[in-house]
Amino acid sequence: MLSSDVKRELQAVVGPDDVRDDPESRLAYSYDATPMYQSMPDGVVFPESTEEVQAIMKIASRHRIPIVGRGSGSNLSAGTVPVEGGLVMVMTKMNRLIEIDQDNLTATFQPGLITKQLHEAVERIGLFYPPDPGSMHVSTLGGNIAECAGGLRGLKYGTTKDYVIGLEAVLASGEILRTGGKLTKDVAGYDLTKLLVGSEGTLAIITEATVKLLPLPEDRRVMVAHFTDLYAAARTVSQIIAERIIPCTLEFLDQGTIRVIEDYAKIGLPADMAAILLIEQDGPTSVVERDIERIAEICRQTGAAHVQVAQSREEEVQLMSARRSALSALARLRPTTILEDATVPRAAIAPMVEQINRIKEKYGLQICTFGHAGDGNLHPTCMTDARDREEIERVEQAFEEIFDAAIRLGGTITGEHGVGLAKAPFLEWKVGKSGIEVMKGIKRAFDPDGLLNPGKMFAKETRRRVVIT
Repeated sequence: MLSSDVKRELQAVVGPDDVRDDPESRLAYSYDATPMYQSMPDGVVFPESTEEVQAIMKIASRHRIPIVGRGSGSNLSAGTVPVEGGLVMVMTKMNRLIEIDQDNLTATFQPGLITKQLHEAVERIGLFYPPDPGSMHVSTLGGNIAECAGGLRGLKYGTTKDYVIGLEAVLASGEILRTGGKLTKDVAGYDLTKLLVGSEGTLAIITEATVKLLPLPEDRRVMVAHFTDLYAAARTVSQIIAERIIPCTLEFLDQGTIRVIEDYAKIGLPADMAAILLIEQDGPTSVVERDIERIAEICRQTGAAHVQVAQSREEEVQLMSARRSALSALARLRPTTILEDATVPRAAIAPMVEQINRIKEKYGLQICTFGHAGDGNLHPTCMTDARDREEIERVEQAFEEIFDAAIRLGGTITGEHGVGLAKAPFLEWKVGKSGIEVMKGIKRAFDPDGLLNPGKMFAKETRRRVVIT
C-alpha cells in the first residue's frame, strides 16, 4: 500500500476518488491480458490531464516510486503487470478526441481514446486510420502507440509507427517532451517520435498524440481460398505479392484454427482443408474488382481447392468477423490460452508453420496457428491449463523452440505484441548484446532512476539459447 504521505500528495493532485490502494483495486490492476503473470501494485491513480500526469511523475520521482502506465490492459506481453510494485497510472479518463484536422489530414487525441472510436469518428467524414489491432474494440490508442500495434491491414498500410507524427509525453522527471507535429517532413534532430512508439512505457508516459489520416477507400471486396496443401497456400501468398498486388488483408488460418472457428461461428468453413487464405482488397472500385479477379485466378493456378468471392457486404463482414474471432474461439477449448506472435519473412511462412507443428507434436501440445500471412506475422496459440505445472513447463519449452525457429528463418520473437515481461528473456537472441547495451543506454538517458515500467524489456537473465537441429 501507499504511505500516508504519498497518498495525501497524490490526492491533492487528482482528488481522493482517483487514488486507490484498497485490496480490490490493487488486485484489479495486478494483471493484464497475458496469462500467468500477476504482481500487486502499491496503488492505482487515474489522471485526467497532462498537468496531473506531470504532478504525479514529480511525486513518484521524489519518492522513487515505480510508475506503470496502462490503458485497457489488453496487451499480450505482460507489459502492464507492475512487477516491482509502485503505482499503476491508468490513462482511461484521458480519452478525448481533441481534433480532426481535415486540412492537414490529421487527428489529435488523448491516450485513453478507444481505437475503434477513432476509426468510427474519422470514417464518418470520409477519412481513414488504418491500424486495426484485434483488440481495437477495447484497446486504447495510447496502448497501441506504446506497443506499436499492428493488425490485419499491416501488409498494405503498415503499423502504428507509420501514422504517429507527433507526441506529447511526460518524462520520469516530470518534464514535458513534445515531438513532431502536423508535418509531412521533419528531420530536426533524432526522430524522438519514432523512438517513443513501441517503447512500451519504459521511456515516458504519452499524454497526447497526433496521427496522419488517409482518404477512406472507395470500395472493398473480400474473398477466401481453401487449400489442401500448406505449401500451396504459402506459395500463393508469395505469388500474389510477386504480381505487384498488395491486398489490404491477407490472412492465414491453419486446419486446427479452421475447425475451432467453424465450431464457434458456424459459417461453413471446410474442416478438411490444410489452410485457408482470407483476402481483402480496398481502393477505387475498378482497381478492387481487377485485383480480386486476378487474386482469385492466382489462387486457382497455385492449387486452391476452392475460391469464393463474397457477394454481399453481409458475407464480407461474416468472413472478416470469423478471422477476428479466432482467439475467442480458441479460448473456449482450455482454461488458459497463450497467444504468441513469432514473425518470419513471407517466403518462410510454410517452413515456420511446419516447425510449429513439429514442435507441438514433440511436446504433446494443442497449438493452432493463424495470422497475417502477407507480412509473415504468425500467431501460434497454445490451449493449456495454468494449473498443470508439468504441461506449462512443456509449453514454455515449446515456445522457446518456436522463437528460435523464427530467428533461424530470418524472423523475430515478436511482430506486434511487444517484449514486455514475457519475452524479455529472449530479446538478446534477436538484437544481440550490443543491441541490448544501446537500448539500456537510451533507457538511462530518459529514465536514469529506472522508475518507468521497470522489469520490462530487459531481463535480469537472458535465456540460454539452445541450437535445435
